[in-house]
Amino acid sequence: MLSRLLDKLGLGKAAPNSGTRSPRRARVPAGDNLAFGAAGVGPVGGAPTHVRGMATHDHWLVLATVTLLLLGTVMVYSATIALPDSNRYGNLTPTFFVVRHIGAIVVASFAAAFCFQIPSAAWQRNAPLLFIGGLVLLVLVLIPGVGKGVLGARRWIPLGVMNMQPSELMKLFCVLYAADYTVRKQEWMHKLSKGFAPMAAVMMLVGLLLQLEPDMGAFIVIVAIAFGILFIGGLNGMLFIALLGALVVGFIGLVELSPYRAARILAFWDPWSEKNALGKAYQLTQALIAFGRGEWAGVGLGASVQKLHYLPEAHTDFLLAVVGEELGFLGVALVIGLFYLILRRCFDIGRQAIALDRTFQGLVAQGVGVWFGAQTFINMGVNLGLLPTKGLTLPLMSYGGSGILVNLVALAMVLRIDWETRRMMRGQRI
Repeated sequence: MLSRLLDKLGLGKAAPNSGTRSPRRARVPAGDNLAFGAAGVGPVGGAPTHVRGMATHDHWLVLATVTLLLLGTVMVYSATIALPDSNRYGNLTPTFFVVRHIGAIVVASFAAAFCFQIPSAAWQRNAPLLFIGGLVLLVLVLIPGVGKGVLGARRWIPLGVMNMQPSELMKLFCVLYAADYTVRKQEWMHKLSKGFAPMAAVMMLVGLLLQLEPDMGAFIVIVAIAFGILFIGGLNGMLFIALLGALVVGFIGLVELSPYRAARILAFWDPWSEKNALGKAYQLTQALIAFGRGEWAGVGLGASVQKLHYLPEAHTDFLLAVVGEELGFLGVALVIGLFYLILRRCFDIGRQAIALDRTFQGLVAQGVGVWFGAQTFINMGVNLGLLPTKGLTLPLMSYGGSGILVNLVALAMVLRIDWETRRMMRGQRI
């Protein structure tokens, strides 16, 4: 009975050879440096000269990732150098946060290197188990004495050297689960009861657990990941449009039922009124002041005024505002360009994998692109006053051990998928 229930929700084992179905066969331009034609695919007959000479991994994806990590480290140091002067962070050295941030990057780099060694097929086999493990962690964080509460939210599990945030892990597990679910349910993607409904039920359970923390931002990103992958994998177009409408209605309902969320929305529409500027819209107005001071080229690295206890959480949710003040429009444009490059490479790597009938791998790569794109868009929109204030970090840059760890592991999986695709194009074994 349990196995039938898990299979109904898409948490059962994958059917044999389920990874060979391709929802959308991508057409790869013949002139692309990473492209391949019919003669270059498969282990028979060897690979063309341009395929043999291609790189073993995507240099642009690695370059963009490393650049964002380095820039984020510099900006975290700049944003936190004055925090020990406050009562909240008393008795800390000026380098406390940046040392911990660098430590998190080192640990995350080792974890990413380890995960790169794991074949993508192993992630597919274990995707349902990892997703169930993520659900268990979301329950554990709500238990008093196990989960750690900060500023009214219970989102962390203390592990001594660092705090683990289960919602960050759930983003990665959701990518794997949604990709595996789409592959196994491919023939039912156009049906409401067998294709969409089981995934919707699972996402409602995840949403319920996240709302108990509460963590609305993580839930929005996870929903974007799940249904973004379903759409890429062949979800019926009209069903997808109906889904978007239902999500909008659900969001409005959550706002109506939560007075503090409604207050944030109202403050977002009029942030400069005296009541809002000193209340719910305080972070937003201080962030906008930071961008205004930065103008085109910024006031100079380390010269931000808003980080001097005017802008709360400048090293986490509002790091982009510090970038805008110190490096100006040019610095913000550089950050946007680097994230665009990461998204472009994730989708291209996924497209190439799907063209080789490696549907799960392609959906994972593109799912990571959806994840980074959604979270980056929300964080930047909040910083720039285009979206209501919501606590979401900027991937790869903001201070936070769990976020950096999961981000690098996800990109390591994408690089592994790319590495396997290139070996197949050469006619080599994975």
